[in-house]
Amino acid sequence: MAGPPALSGDPGPRDRGLRVAAPAGGPSDEPLDRRQLRELARRFTQREITPHLPEWERAGRVPRTLHAATAKVGLLGAGFPEEVGGSGGDFLDYCAVAEEIILAGGSSGLFAALFTHSIAVPHMITSRDPRLVDGYVRPTLAGEKIGSLAITEPDGGSDVAAVRTTARRDGDHFVVNGTKIFITSGVRADFVTTLVRTGGSGRAGVSLLVVDADAPGFTVGRELEKLGWHCSDTAELSFVDVPVPAGNLVGAPGTGLAQLMRHFATERISMAVQACATAQRCLDLTIHWCRHRSTFGEPLAGRQVIRHRLAEMARVTQVARTFVWQVAARVAGGDQRVTDVAMAKNTAASACAFVVDEALQLHGGAGYLRDSEVERHYRDSRIMSIGGGTSEMMNEIIVKGLGL
Repeated sequence: MAGPPALSGDPGPRDRGLRVAAPAGGPSDEPLDRRQLRELARRFTQREITPHLPEWERAGRVPRTLHAATAKVGLLGAGFPEEVGGSGGDFLDYCAVAEEIILAGGSSGLFAALFTHSIAVPHMITSRDPRLVDGYVRPTLAGEKIGSLAITEPDGGSDVAAVRTTARRDGDHFVVNGTKIFITSGVRADFVTTLVRTGGSGRAGVSLLVVDADAPGFTVGRELEKLGWHCSDTAELSFVDVPVPAGNLVGAPGTGLAQLMRHFATERISMAVQACATAQRCLDLTIHWCRHRSTFGEPLAGRQVIRHRLAEMARVTQVARTFVWQVAARVAGGDQRVTDVAMAKNTAASACAFVVDEALQLHGGAGYLRDSEVERHYRDSRIMSIGGGTSEMMNEIIVKGLGL
C-alpha cells in the first residue's frame, strides 16, 4: 500500500501545524532583518543540506566545503560580531538560524557539526586577544578552519573542576598531557580549545588553552560511534607532551572554569532551542502523515484518538518553545540567571523526548525505517537531556536556586 506523499524540505505554512515562528507569537513580531535571516537559513538548508543529509549521516561527518558555503552566505557567523569576522546580530539571530535549519529538514546533529565553533571560539572573542582572534576566530567564521571544545575526560564526566589534563609551563610553551572524550567535531578539528590544569588542585588551577591539531603529540585516539548525531563526528583525543605556545592561553591563568561558566547559558539555551525545533518539525511531519495516511478507508487524522495525541504534541511543543525563547531573550540581554536556563533546557528536552516518541509511534513501521526523518530525530533527540549538562545537573542547579 502506498504511503502519503513525502514531506521533504520545508513543509510549507499549512503543514507547520501550530508552529509559533517567533518568540512573541509570529514572524511579524520579529525584526525584519531576523525574518530575512530565517528565510535565508531555510532556503540554504533546502538547497545545500537536506538533499545530502542521508549521505553525510552514513559518512559520519559533514564536508568541510559546507562550512565555507555556510560562511559565504553569512550564516556561519550569525550572532558573532563583525569586528571579529562574524556577520553581526545577536544571540537571538544565532538561535533563529538553528531553529530554521531544523524546521527546514536539517537536524540537531547537522547543526552540532556545522556550528561547533559556537562553543569553541566565544572565549577567545571575550578575551579580545588579537593573536587568538586573527589566528583562530576569523578563519573559523570564514569557514576556513574547524574548531572544537575539549572539556570532558574519561573519568571526569560532569565534574569539570576535577580536570586532570595538565599543561606545564616550559619557557615560552606549555607542555600538555592527558585525554579528552566525547569531543564534538574532534576528528575534523583544526584546533581544540582545551580545558587544562595549569596550577594546583581545584577550580583555581584550571585554564583554557588552544591546541593546534597538527601539533606533535596530539592525536585523535579514536572516532566514537554514537546512537544519534551520526553526521557529527565525535572523538577521543590524546595529548602526549604536546607543545603549545604560551600565547595560546585564553584569558588569565586559572580562569578557565569561570570562562566556561560564562558561556554555559548560551550553550544550554541553544540546545533548548534545537530541542523545541526538533519537536516542532516532528509535529509538522506527523500532521502531514496523519492527514494523508489512510487506514480502513479513513485518514488517521480523522480519528479522535489520533487528533488528541496531535493536540498534546502541539501543546507541549508550544509551551516549551514559548518559555525557551523568553529565557533566550533575557540571556541575549545579559540576564543569565542559571536557574531559568536550567529550567528551560530541561523543559525543552522533556517536550522533545515526548513529541519525537509520539511522532515515531504514529508513523508506525514507516517511522522505524532508516532514513525516515522522524527516525533520525528520534535518535538525535536523546542527547538533549545529556549534552551541555545532564537533566540531573540542571535539577541540581534548580534546587540551589530554590535555596535548598
